[in-house]
Amino acid sequence: MASKRFKQAKEMIEKEKKYDLEEAIKLLQSIPKSKFDETIEIHMNLGVDPRKAEQQIRNSLVLPHGTGKTQRVIVFAEGEKADEAKAAGADYVGVDEYIEKINSGWMDFDVAITTPNLMGKIGRLGKVLGPRGLMPNPKVGTVTMDIKQAVSDSKGGKVTYRVDKFSNLHIIAGKISFSMEKLKENILAIITAVLRDRPISLKGIFIKSVTLTSTMGPGIKLDVGLATIESKK
Repeated sequence: MASKRFKQAKEMIEKEKKYDLEEAIKLLQSIPKSKFDETIEIHMNLGVDPRKAEQQIRNSLVLPHGTGKTQRVIVFAEGEKADEAKAAGADYVGVDEYIEKINSGWMDFDVAITTPNLMGKIGRLGKVLGPRGLMPNPKVGTVTMDIKQAVSDSKGGKVTYRVDKFSNLHIIAGKISFSMEKLKENILAIITAVLRDRPISLKGIFIKSVTLTSTMGPGIKLDVGLATIESKK
């Protein structure tokens, strides 16, 4: 059953209206607040067919103003690369002991990074990490020899995204407490990044719909045309 606060928020939004970006952000920030700093997310429905390999959208970007969340980073590395990870601020660094912990159910991290030479070992965690979106992948920069940069990006506001089986993307854009300008720049950076991912083989509309929402709030539809035009400025 919807809360009183949610019902009040929903009444402030015109159901069929598609808002321009600034208007949508102002509306999000004006609806009744919850007791914590809610996360802002952008949800996109794409005109891709995820069953086709060339249309499986997957990538990452570092948001201009971060996510507002402190990411817990685990790095699978040995020797000099392990030292590099610790110096860069990784929360957990190691190999076998953490593989064992993860297989036993431990999952107290948000990002997993590994050096390429250890993928043979880390690959065995695919059934555990894959469904949670935590499996290291070279496409999103989490299988790399540049451990310092990977940790820095993850700690500094890197977000990864992957189209689901319903052709949707769900991407963190910041916190409700962010200023209008910070949220706007983060959201435009996301839209710009996704536009660059348009498959060459795709015919027709790429971004069908865009919705902004907060953790505890209803969705606000964005004018896709205006949003994509702004992202190209």
